[in-house]
Amino acid sequence: MTIPIKKITLRKINMRLKNPFTTSFGSMQDKEFYIIEAADTEGNRGFGESVAFTSPWYTEETVKTNLHMIEDFLMKILQENEITHPDEVTELFRPIKRNNMAKAAVEGAVWDLYAKRQNISLAEALGGVKQEIDVGISIGIQPTLKDLLNSIESHMQAGYKRIKMKIKPGQDIDMLREVRKRFPDTPIMADANSAYDLKDVEHLKQLDDLHLMMIEQPLAHDDIVDHAELQAVMETPICLDESIQSFEDARKAVELGSCEVINIKIGRVGGLTEAKRIHDYCLKHDIAVWCGGMLEAGVGRAHNIALTTLPQFILPGDTAGSSLYWEKDIIQPEVVVENGIIQIPDKPGIGYDLDEKALEAFTVEKKVFYF
Repeated sequence: MTIPIKKITLRKINMRLKNPFTTSFGSMQDKEFYIIEAADTEGNRGFGESVAFTSPWYTEETVKTNLHMIEDFLMKILQENEITHPDEVTELFRPIKRNNMAKAAVEGAVWDLYAKRQNISLAEALGGVKQEIDVGISIGIQPTLKDLLNSIESHMQAGYKRIKMKIKPGQDIDMLREVRKRFPDTPIMADANSAYDLKDVEHLKQLDDLHLMMIEQPLAHDDIVDHAELQAVMETPICLDESIQSFEDARKAVELGSCEVINIKIGRVGGLTEAKRIHDYCLKHDIAVWCGGMLEAGVGRAHNIALTTLPQFILPGDTAGSSLYWEKDIIQPEVVVENGIIQIPDKPGIGYDLDEKALEAFTVEKKVFYF
């Protein structure tokens, strides 16, 4: 049965993070993004969230390029085609090269709408099997070692299942050694955001003594060849993030031996349909996966939760509670973590209601596309 989309509303949102988030590329505190609302002729509403940043430091996409792609290309494709299932959106968008975050934002709204029309949760629509998920926390680069240790301590007391630390040259091995000394049994991973290259092999091999869960994306953002060379001489598992933009990237990386773990981010790979394909391949080939975060507000966070209910998400993801990042989120109830666990909502769709007052308060622009 055709999904009778009546209109799609595009809202530009501006929200301030509680604290600046710092990586090897710099710091950010204000988050601009888009909320996409797809409404059908029967009054159902599905929601998606764009995850691109204002600057192209993570991928080439930005908030402005997302608007350009959605407004000038993706909306026209949807207006000109009927769809019966969200998987078809991925195929319709395939002629548009890359621009995965723009695609995922729109596709996510269609997935949520589809699940609500079926009166099932998004997790169930995706084939999820879990009633609860384990979550970890991602900590940006801190001003001092003391700040870092205190931050880790507070998050461990809150029950988070693992700690992810951002590293860069000059703030890596010695810092991690101090963390490991203070927290000898804590599951720890290091995220390099492509801050190293192959000349740093001997330096990076020092990580093997620290018994990390993994090092995430140590080398170039678009590389799978050099990562295979590095993984061959390191005991620490390599996790690929930015290098995996599609199912084909994942397949090639696994065949080359470039990694032992893959971080699946919905926006980075172009949507839930492609994320599920990557998951299914990793399940078949015994590659551990987890769901990474992009400092999402409540809608994107809810999509991550639903995806993480798939069975091969065996490592804690980055989907921490709303209150860790925002004074006020745009969903109600907000995402809550208790002892490092999120209970999966069983309401139709993403499982959370939009806080209409908060959504309106944070909206700085709005456009409507009629079908």
